[in-house]
Amino acid sequence: MNPVPESPSLYPCGRPLLSFPEPLKLVILGATGSIGKQTLEIVRANPERLQVVAVSCRGRWQDLIQELDLLKTACPAFALPLVAITDPLARKEAHHSGNFGSRLLGEGSAALLEAVETPEDVHVVVNGVVGAAGLAPTLAAARRGVRIALANKESLVVGGDLVIREVFENGAEVLPVDSEHSAMAQCLSGRTQSEVHKLILTASGGPFRQTSAAEMENVNLAQVLNHPTWNMGPKVTVDSATLMNKGLEVIEAHYLFCVPYERIDVVVHPGSYIHSLVEFVDGALLAQLGTPDMKLPIQYAISGEKHWPLPGSRLDLLEIGQLVFEPPDRERFPCLELARLAGLAGGSATIALNGANEVAVAALLAGKIKYADIPRIIEEVLSSQPSLSVASLQDALAFDTQARRAAEALVARISTTAS
Repeated sequence: MNPVPESPSLYPCGRPLLSFPEPLKLVILGATGSIGKQTLEIVRANPERLQVVAVSCRGRWQDLIQELDLLKTACPAFALPLVAITDPLARKEAHHSGNFGSRLLGEGSAALLEAVETPEDVHVVVNGVVGAAGLAPTLAAARRGVRIALANKESLVVGGDLVIREVFENGAEVLPVDSEHSAMAQCLSGRTQSEVHKLILTASGGPFRQTSAAEMENVNLAQVLNHPTWNMGPKVTVDSATLMNKGLEVIEAHYLFCVPYERIDVVVHPGSYIHSLVEFVDGALLAQLGTPDMKLPIQYAISGEKHWPLPGSRLDLLEIGQLVFEPPDRERFPCLELARLAGLAGGSATIALNGANEVAVAALLAGKIKYADIPRIIEEVLSSQPSLSVASLQDALAFDTQARRAAEALVARISTTAS
């Protein structure tokens, strides 16, 4: 086993990337979500370079059939992948449909692990699962010593220290899929950790960038889900509206690049043309610019940081004309500061942050609470949960359960009061 270094940057600064023969064999977790579908688009465009050996979805197995039909047409030389459907009822329906045959794996969270562990050869695991459920398969992929194209930021928010340990002990590799962290990785290509002074994450500002605090008390769900720039799933879209998404990205950047929290900044950049920046110790500032297309960071991570051809729109600098930056309003968007404070506290604090947020977001989507209740629930859960060390996946899951129960009790209290 390889020892964990004293400065454990998950991103391979100063280390050679893993080398795999083509076609790269992929496991795609969350294949019917936004990241998964775009990954499958990339595979269909690169049949000589990429092969899918396993996929997962939660419950939308009919959508998965359509995606696999498209895959078979574009990549007829390869067998169809193994299939994990984690929702028990949906898996039962899929089994009775006969569409997947012997390729259908088990059910529940264990099916995600099967998808990672069962194929004989795996080179890249694309983790597009939403939420804390993505941690266990990230750890399983790390134990296989493969490349992890990580879109599941909660893996690091909930279990960053656990992931670091497994990655270094098993010679695995984590390449970020988030557009912001991919931008930083592109700026850091060929650099070392010692050259980095500061990381700067950009935020679009979401739909409420210019909305007053009083008005935000009464925004409706349609307004929350109306993101001005990116097309994402509902959970991530809500997180973008509260700026919790950016707070989680601060924690993710800390673990990926081993930069202290005081040297990770957030700036609001409404156009979303600059995806993030790195400031180096000599004052040089490098930025990665591009159109808001997630296929670029997905492909960059899967390929092992190669710029393969990618059809799509190109950024027109003359059309942009100028770049606008603003400081984030931490009073109107308290989730950003709550995330930073949880990161500084370390241990189980980030687990409590994430668990409370997931419960609050689900409650908003279900119509049980208002948008403005989300940071209040998170803050109360954080203040009621002590920050403790996290030594294992079991510890992480136990702290997660504890935080969720506390958040659910608050949701019930708010719902009762509102009715």
